[in-house]
Amino acid sequence: MKLVLSIALRQLMDRKRQSFVSLFGIILGVAFFLAVAGLMQGSEKDFVKRLVDNSPHITILDEYRNPKTQPAELFYKGALVEINNLKPSTENRGIRGFEQILFYLRNNFKKTYASAVLVGQGVINFAGKDSAITINGMVPNEIDSVSTIGEYMTEGSVKDLIASPDGIIIGAELAKKLSIPRGNNITVVAPNGQLKSFKVVGIFRTGRSNYDNAHTYIHLKRAQALLGRIHRANNIIVKIGDPYTAREIADQVEKNIGYKSMSWQETSEDLINTLAIRNKIMYSVVSAVLIVAAFGIYNVISTVVMEKHRDIAILKSMGFYAKDIQRIFVSQGIILGVCGCCLGIPLGMLFMTLLMRVRFKPPGSSQMINMPIDWGAPQFIIAITFALTASIFASYLPSRKAAKVQPVDILRGGAF
Repeated sequence: MKLVLSIALRQLMDRKRQSFVSLFGIILGVAFFLAVAGLMQGSEKDFVKRLVDNSPHITILDEYRNPKTQPAELFYKGALVEINNLKPSTENRGIRGFEQILFYLRNNFKKTYASAVLVGQGVINFAGKDSAITINGMVPNEIDSVSTIGEYMTEGSVKDLIASPDGIIIGAELAKKLSIPRGNNITVVAPNGQLKSFKVVGIFRTGRSNYDNAHTYIHLKRAQALLGRIHRANNIIVKIGDPYTAREIADQVEKNIGYKSMSWQETSEDLINTLAIRNKIMYSVVSAVLIVAAFGIYNVISTVVMEKHRDIAILKSMGFYAKDIQRIFVSQGIILGVCGCCLGIPLGMLFMTLLMRVRFKPPGSSQMINMPIDWGAPQFIIAITFALTASIFASYLPSRKAAKVQPVDILRGGAF
């Protein structure tokens, strides 16, 4: 094997310029692969982290996934039944026995935080201006455990709702639009005609204009009184220890309690599918760089085979088998691939470090942000594996041709 490697290195060194160009292609291919893959994976993880952190892991709604089975369908099982003019009965909507559901969630799943929410619509009236809002009635003590809204407070605190039960927290866009300073009183009108005065105890800014312009937070008891839904909650939001198990837990919860339970993966399925498609496109495009570099290896080794056919014939006449000749040229591809990975990985890490230092301000944002880079092992493993595979395959094709050289024909001056 030492002799095979020695011959392979000697033939590569005989064509230094072409070998260096092929090696440089592998180096750049690996480096660009790592930089782009790290950037794409980093942006995906950053997006998912923001999505997971800013959204409930599981949301239980006051509705059922499938319509209730009608008595006629139960009586005539297996028959073709048509039901017309069916109208649901009018009721005070909400999750029945939500306190028992909260007890079930907190005692059956580890590291689980759950809180009841009453969501409704209303209109804010201030200084003669009206604006439609979404009312989120929550238990103040539980807001920080199931929501990240406290991290976006620019004035006041979520805990101010504890000290001031008649307080309200509004978004910065809404406060700006209606010129509502913190500490002022505003009137909220519910769809049922109920109205109540609240004191603005806090203002938040999430950076999402639609959310900051419409969502408000008040005490759960006040929301129930305002919306006329005493002892009712229409949502239960849940945070769990491992967000990636949300889909399985949501299925289990829905099976046990009956109410529709949606995981963050289900509510954001279109976005997750988009990220999956983006990753496939990214890996396809970046892999093309390594494939192009592999053609350089193929070109160099093919040229060596063409120029060294007489040397190949001499080696075979000295006792080298066809598989030994094949190993020589495959070894050249392996040498170029290994050297390309050894030099391309540090260069790729340098590119990733430089990208991490890039700071920019997205349109509409008030803060500078850094490029998110993922330093996980998978993209390094993929880059090395793909580069070596491409190098070996590129060298294998001309090595087969070299192995088929007939010494007698070459030494007699026959055509190759």
